[in-house]
Amino acid sequence: MTELLDDDPGTDLREVLWRVRTHMELPEGFRAEIIEADEDSGCIEVSHTGPHAHARVADRLRNAMDAHLGDGPYAVRFGIDIVDSRHVWCPDAVIALEDDVENGTCEYGLAASEVPLVAEVVAPGHEERERDRVRKRRAYARAGIPVYVLIDDYDLRGTVSVFTVPRPDKADYAAEHRVPYGMDVEVPEGPAKGFVIGEAITGPPRDDG
Repeated sequence: MTELLDDDPGTDLREVLWRVRTHMELPEGFRAEIIEADEDSGCIEVSHTGPHAHARVADRLRNAMDAHLGDGPYAVRFGIDIVDSRHVWCPDAVIALEDDVENGTCEYGLAASEVPLVAEVVAPGHEERERDRVRKRRAYARAGIPVYVLIDDYDLRGTVSVFTVPRPDKADYAAEHRVPYGMDVEVPEGPAKGFVIGEAITGPPRDDG
């Protein structure tokens, strides 16, 4: 690994993190992401892909999205890296053109500019919640990804948020539609337009009693 960490004073931290990330080999069930980094700060975040309940919701989401897309040119997948400016993310679901999903749009994964939708299912734990609610929201907006779907089992009794109209300069989305579990919300644009996220995917509202 030492050859990756050279003494070139022009190499900033983003480049070092990127070089290390592209040479990592992780066991099955783990992912490594560079969510936010600049020339002075950042890290590679290694996390488990989530417990059974998390995976069950993510599977239902991907299966329903896949059925909605049908035989069209777009596909929904998991386990594919999204790459943008030396950042790399592995969402719980991503929609992209079938050819892009199969072949990638760059050497290390899908270019964020070719991704119309990403989705995350919030995993348990304070760091995991902050990652998906705050840092990934900023990162996806900064990359200009048009739609970000967030299924959050830990917000009140469960909520689904659909973020649209990315503002890369603000690192945020200008529009947010957030509903509690038990209500339906539709994806308003892109290849998944009209796709409904409801109780069949999320499960019922959490019983806090």
